[in-house]
Amino acid sequence: MSTEVFTRRIATPVDVATARLRTARLLAAAKLPPAERLRLLTSVSQRLREEVLSGRSARLRLRLITDPHPAVHAEVATDDSRAVPLWQTRADLPHDTALPVAAAAARKGNTSLLELAEGLLDADSDVQAVLDLLDEHQELVAFYRDELQQTNRGLLALHAELDAAVQARQDLLVAEQKARAAAEAARNRLTFLSTASASLTTSLDHDDVVDRLTALLVPAQASSALVWLLDERDRLTPAGSTRNPPKSSPSRPITAAARTGLPHYAAPHPAPYDSVTYLPTPPGAGARNPAPVLALPLTTPHATLGTLALTAPSSGFEADDVVMLIELARRAATAIDNALRYQHERNIAETLQRAMLTDLPSHKSLSMAARYLPAGGMNIGGDWYDAFTLPDGTLIGAIGDVTGHGMHAAIMMGQLRNALRAYALEGHSPGALLTRLHQLLRQLEPDLYATAVIIRVEPDQRHFTWASAGHPPSLLREADGQVHRLDAPAGPMLGLPIDKTFPEHQRPFPPGSAVLLYTDGLVERRTTGIDPGIDQLASNLSSLGHLVHDDLDTAAETILERMLANYRREDDVCLLLCHADRLGLTGTQPELNKAAGTLR
Repeated sequence: MSTEVFTRRIATPVDVATARLRTARLLAAAKLPPAERLRLLTSVSQRLREEVLSGRSARLRLRLITDPHPAVHAEVATDDSRAVPLWQTRADLPHDTALPVAAAAARKGNTSLLELAEGLLDADSDVQAVLDLLDEHQELVAFYRDELQQTNRGLLALHAELDAAVQARQDLLVAEQKARAAAEAARNRLTFLSTASASLTTSLDHDDVVDRLTALLVPAQASSALVWLLDERDRLTPAGSTRNPPKSSPSRPITAAARTGLPHYAAPHPAPYDSVTYLPTPPGAGARNPAPVLALPLTTPHATLGTLALTAPSSGFEADDVVMLIELARRAATAIDNALRYQHERNIAETLQRAMLTDLPSHKSLSMAARYLPAGGMNIGGDWYDAFTLPDGTLIGAIGDVTGHGMHAAIMMGQLRNALRAYALEGHSPGALLTRLHQLLRQLEPDLYATAVIIRVEPDQRHFTWASAGHPPSLLREADGQVHRLDAPAGPMLGLPIDKTFPEHQRPFPPGSAVLLYTDGLVERRTTGIDPGIDQLASNLSSLGHLVHDDLDTAAETILERMLANYRREDDVCLLLCHADRLGLTGTQPELNKAAGTLR
């Protein structure tokens, strides 16, 4: 909705001044701010002045608008019947403007020259108000400019702090990543060292230890690895079973490490390795840049065993890796030293044990075969057998197993064997022999125990007597191939802290029959126990056929081959096989059969 305030024809400068005055009254009554009022008045008068100076007349029209909010509308149009708008503008008024009052002020009477002069003065006042406002704005602008500059400086400082914080965070992140990488590398080194140590200490064969060591190091830590050990003449020789022996003698750093017991590093240029002696290596004729060699002594608290020679990988040795390799060489030296010592003890124990095993006696009516196999690795124990004849022609056969392994078990086995022969010469039967061996073992070694079985074959060979002390049951093979366990009640192990006499038993021993004594290493397996092994042994003994009569040694070998096929021996194996021949027997066959039936 709009209200027409006035419409006026403008043809002269006085008309322009009058129109400006009426417009000023309207705007002042409408409470339009001075700056807005001056802007609108200047626009109206400027437009009207242009029309008048151009020799044309125009028409000014002022309206007050109420919707949607108070406003004044000024329009300059052509002064003709068409009244085409040439220019127009609009200014919003305060919401509390009294539009009727403003309209009345614009329509107020004719304008005199005095009123025109007052209008000019009012215009000057408006200009002055605007200038004062502008001064205030300039002060505000200066104030805000200062504030902005301070803000900018603060922002710059804040950006600098933020950049520094971001850089510090990035530095911390890089440091954390480096620390994590170092920790992970240290963990990997410790894991490798622990795994390698566990692998090396599980073997008691020094060649196997060396092979494991080189396999662990190549290519994980070095491009090549070779172990040199000092022999009896203090000469360095390559060790290991899968090695490719070098064509030349050990190089200078290898011999220096073995001689001094200190690590040596040979390369064209030194490296920052603590506790490592540097040996400059001039370029050779065949290689302009020879690969660095790290020679680590294999040292134990007792002596230096040799040298571990490592050729550097393409990336070279890191300082922390060198420290780890020095420790690994020390642990490897301990493992090799233990293996050498155990192998030495094993060789002595085996030699002693074999020396104590008797040669089988010749007998006019008995054939015998015996076998002894030491355990694999370091498990050589106290298994033994013995067979001898007394002055009256009686045969004593025995087999036993002393608990434990190594030198001590072998020595105790020899003592029991010698004591058995001494007691047998006194004429004791198998049960009495075991009783005396039991008492002797309790006196000599209270913490050592043994099992044993003893048979006694009289000169006429019509029967045999046997007694057992906690030993696996012997097997009796009849002439027709039937096999029986001699599992009559047996006594306890020898050496137990109890007073015990051992019972003895008799069985007929007609021509063609055979009795097999053995130790548990032949039949006992960790996965199945001992009973299935005894059944398998009985089956193999039964299936030997005429081999028992024709070639007893081959029969014994056949039993070993069948029982130990695809089995890694973890215990000693002994067997004693006695066969009753047909020659040399006294009495007729019916008498022998009758005697056999009586003993059954």
